[in-house]
Amino acid sequence: MCSMKHNEGGSKVKRVQVTFTAEQWKLIEKFRGVMGNDGAEIVRNIVLAWLAEKSILASSVKNESNVSPQR
Repeated sequence: MCSMKHNEGGSKVKRVQVTFTAEQWKLIEKFRGVMGNDGAEIVRNIVLAWLAEKSILASSVKNESNVSPQR
């Protein structure tokens, strides 16, 4: 399941349903309070941390800033 909606600030957000095994969820739960307070927040922060570790976030931001503005 995947859906697009607007959040309270008016920006678009993507909602994705994922499934974890019991063992995977136990591992994710160990990050409660460290990387977030609820499951969605923890998973989102794990994904963002992984993207940052792989320099994917920095590359994406760099590529967007190098795009010349349209006239």
